[in-house]
Amino acid sequence: MASNTRITPRAEDYSQWYLDVISAADMAEHSPVKGCMIIKPHGYAIWEMIQKDLDARFKAIGVENAYFPLFIPQSFLSREAEHVEGFAPEVAVVTHAGGKKLDEPLVVRPTSETIMYEVFSGWIHSYRDLPLLINQWANVVRWEMRTRLFLRTTEFLWQEGHTVHATHDEADAFARKMLDIYVDFAENVMAVPVIPGQKSDSERFAGALRTYCVEAMMQDGKALQFGTSHNLGQNFAKAFNVKFSDENNVEQLAWQTSWGVSTRMIGGLIMTHSDDQGLVLPPKVASVQAIIIPLWFKDEERAPVMEKANALLAELQAAGVRGKIDTRDGRPGEKIFHWEKKGIPVRVEIGPKDIAAGEVVIARRDTSEKSRVAIGDAAAIVSDLMVTIQKNLFDRALAHRESNSVGVSTWDEFVTAIEVGKFVTAHWSGDADDEKKIKEATNATIRCIPFSEASSSGTCVFSGKPSNQRVVFARSY
Repeated sequence: MASNTRITPRAEDYSQWYLDVISAADMAEHSPVKGCMIIKPHGYAIWEMIQKDLDARFKAIGVENAYFPLFIPQSFLSREAEHVEGFAPEVAVVTHAGGKKLDEPLVVRPTSETIMYEVFSGWIHSYRDLPLLINQWANVVRWEMRTRLFLRTTEFLWQEGHTVHATHDEADAFARKMLDIYVDFAENVMAVPVIPGQKSDSERFAGALRTYCVEAMMQDGKALQFGTSHNLGQNFAKAFNVKFSDENNVEQLAWQTSWGVSTRMIGGLIMTHSDDQGLVLPPKVASVQAIIIPLWFKDEERAPVMEKANALLAELQAAGVRGKIDTRDGRPGEKIFHWEKKGIPVRVEIGPKDIAAGEVVIARRDTSEKSRVAIGDAAAIVSDLMVTIQKNLFDRALAHRESNSVGVSTWDEFVTAIEVGKFVTAHWSGDADDEKKIKEATNATIRCIPFSEASSSGTCVFSGKPSNQRVVFARSY
C-alpha cells in the first residue's frame, strides 16, 4: 500500500494527523483481523532499536530472557481473584482445536503472571534460588473494542519482566529500579520527558500491591502511560504456591514483581516529536540516522556523485553514525519528501555542483534548517548533530509539558485547566469515591502520585476533605 502523501495538520484534526503520520512514514497498517495491526519494516525497526537498548539494560542487572506459552489454561486465571476480574473483559478464549472441543479452554495470553508463576513454583525451593529475574519479549492479546495503531490494539508486542524475591523490601527496591530504567530510557533514548510516580489504588495493576508508572504528555495535552512496574506483594505467591525455604529452613512465601513496556511507546514517540510534515525521530531510536541523497541530472554525472556518496557513507559509519544512501531513481524533491516523512534525523544532499564546490548540503529534520559544509567536515558535523538533535527534541518536549502544566487549588480552576488540555497538580483526599466522581465530571484521571511531590497539607480540590498529597490529573490515551 502506498503511503499517504497528505498529512492533516494537527490543529485541524489531531487524531487524523496521528494516523496520517503513521501512513506517510509507512510504519504500520490495519490488519484484515479487526483491531490488529501490521507493523511494517520502518515501524518495526524502531521497535528493534527499543528492544536492543532495553534488553542490554535488563541483562546488565542480571535479568535473563525466557519464553512462555501463548496459551494459558483458563483455570490459572481464576486463582488470583482480583487479577481475573481485571482482565476478564479483555480475554480471548480458545475452546476448540484440532476439530475437537478442548477439555479445558485456553486463554490467549493477556499477560503471563499466571503461567509463569505456576512454573516458578517448581523452579524455586530455597533462598539460594532467589532472586529469580526473568523477562520475555512476546506478543499479548487483549480484546479491545476501540483501537488505534500502536496506542491500543488487540494484539501488541511488549516485554514483560517477572521476578521473585525473599523479602518485601527487596521486591519493592527491584520494582523501583526497573522504573528508574524506564525513566532513563524514555528521557535519554526516546527524548520523552516523563513523570515517575505511583498509581492510585483504583488505577493499579489487577492483583498488585502497588503500581509504579511513568507518564508522558503528548502534544495535545493528553497523558500516555509509558511503562509500569508492579510490586505484586505475595498475592500471586499465595495463589500459585511460590515458596522457598529460608536460611533457617523455614518455609516462606515469596515476594514478586512484574514490569513492562510495549509498542505503545512508538505511539507516544510519534505524538511527542512529530510535526505536520511527518514523523520526527530522535537519533538514538532511528535505525537510519543520516540519509545521503545523491543528485544527478545527466547519466555521466552519476558515477562521480555515487563515488563521493559512498566515500561519505564510509566516513559517517566510521564516526558511529548509522547512514544509508538513497540509490533509487526518482526526482530529488520526491526523495527529500520521502525521507522527511520518515523522520530521518539528518539528510545529506550531494550533487555535481556540490562536488565542484567541495561541499554538501546538510538538513536537520527537527528544525528544517539547511546548511552548506565542506565535504571533509560533513561526517564530524553530522555526528555532532546526533547529540544536538537528541537534546533539542527532549528540551522541546519538556518545555511543552512545563508550559501546559499547572497547579490549582479550586474546583473551577481544575475544570478550566482540564478542559484546555493541561496536566493539573492538585490535592486529592485519597478517597476512591472522590477520584471516581472527578473522572465522571471531567474525564480526567489520576495519572500518578509523583515521587517529586513532597507531602503537604491541604484540602481535596473536589470534596474539600483533608489531604496530605498533591497528585497529577489529566485526560489520557
